Amino acid sequence: VVYTQSEILQREVYLFERLDSPNREPMKHLKAICFLRPTKENVELLVQELRRPKYSIYFIYFSNVISKSDVKALAEADEQEVVAEVQEFYGDYIAVNPHVFSLNLLGCCRGRSWDPAQLTRTTQGLTALLLSLKKCPMIRYQLSSEPAKRLAECVKQVITKEYELFDFRRTEVPPLLLILDRSDDAITPLLNQWTYQAMVHELLGINNNRIDLSRVPGISKDLREVVLSAENDEFYANNMYLNFAEIGTNIKNLMEDFQRRKPKEQQKLESIADMKAFVENYPQFKKMSGTVSKHVTVVGELSRLVAERNLLEVSEVEQELACQNDHSSALQSVRRLLQSPRVSELDAARLVMLYALRYERHGSSGLPALLEELRGRGGSDRYRKLVSAVVEYGGKRARGSDLFSPKDAVAITKQFLKGLKGIENVYTQHQPLLQETLDQLIKGKLKDSQYPYLGPNTLRDRPQDIIVFLIGGATYEEALAVFNLNRSNPGVRIVLGGTTIHNTRR
Repeated sequence: VVYTQSEILQREVYLFERLDSPNREPMKHLKAICFLRPTKENVELLVQELRRPKYSIYFIYFSNVISKSDVKALAEADEQEVVAEVQEFYGDYIAVNPHVFSLNLLGCCRGRSWDPAQLTRTTQGLTALLLSLKKCPMIRYQLSSEPAKRLAECVKQVITKEYELFDFRRTEVPPLLLILDRSDDAITPLLNQWTYQAMVHELLGINNNRIDLSRVPGISKDLREVVLSAENDEFYANNMYLNFAEIGTNIKNLMEDFQRRKPKEQQKLESIADMKAFVENYPQFKKMSGTVSKHVTVVGELSRLVAERNLLEVSEVEQELACQNDHSSALQSVRRLLQSPRVSELDAARLVMLYALRYERHGSSGLPALLEELRGRGGSDRYRKLVSAVVEYGGKRARGSDLFSPKDAVAITKQFLKGLKGIENVYTQHQPLLQETLDQLIKGKLKDSQYPYLGPNTLRDRPQDIIVFLIGGATYEEALAVFNLNRSNPGVRIVLGGTTIHNTRR
């Protein structure tokens, strides 16, 4: 995710092997750089390797803190003295965007409590992040969530135990780690998205910056899997947070620019200078050609899916469910779409889930009828079970916050005015709960009674360095909110992390 293979090749690294791959050939003329998580399995594999080394010399880097006993085991195995150095290089997480990271974990909790192995992994991921950013933070967590409190305590334990590692130069305002629980906002991961990155993840799925396009009708072989990374794709970096309509325009401009730069087919290469110019410009042209065909394919496939699954209409109703408070209109809209053959089973289930989360306690709830209709569509009970599971996970009983109604008169007026203005875009009215939480935090108004500090100390000043972590996964809609908050609050830096990055399927 961090480095492309061609970049590594430029550093004269020519061979990539996994430590656990069998039948590697001995190559005594090569030096080996090992980069590993300090797990029991990896240490064991390294011990085996060092007993019968295949390379001349080893530089070993661990992505997190390694115990003294493990280092001792390695030293004892290194009878041939091939290890040149052992270092900790903290990178025990996946950097997804410049301000977003993930741990690639699915299903971190069982019911309302942590899966013990996942709690350990999450603690390691978070502490490695803090070490790599050189932060020793104060910690706040969501009081209504037992997992949030447990994780906060585990991170604190590591900081206390490894106090020498966390002894960074103190900043005027200490950094803050805020730990939240996905179940407080189960709405956000269920909505269709209309900004480029979020939309690609929702409709095609992004996995470690890779997108699987093998299902696209008539796809060419070299586009079956493409990489979208803001690090080395300028078009993506400039467009990832823009709305779909703008991307259409920008792709058109990209195409036109490309057409202009095309080397003329009939170009006469008469002099050495002509040839030289052609050869110099060709790699640039080749790279641009790759970028163009990639994005045209991705955007084309997104458009096809939007039309095929009738997503504009579906999304409008989703936004109505998430943002308006008009039960009878919402119920009619959901019913209408459930009867449409163009709406896929996933989208039908998604609408019923959103309805269930929004109106679970409404006096004249139409949920039983909607569930029957969902069953009549595909005949499978799977989605019905999922609807009740989602409500159990993120319904009113599970939430610590008031997800739907604005707290005060000002907010209610704002919402009303926003409704009158005929929102700039009916498909992007929704703002994730995280936006409001962080807004309150930046203004110093986030209630200690709902988000207490761990330990006796509290921040007297407004926070400047904020790391917010979502147990149960973050979304690209929240990444967009954080990107905008960073832009509109100079002097405040927010990093968002999650156990995974969700879309509806996940």
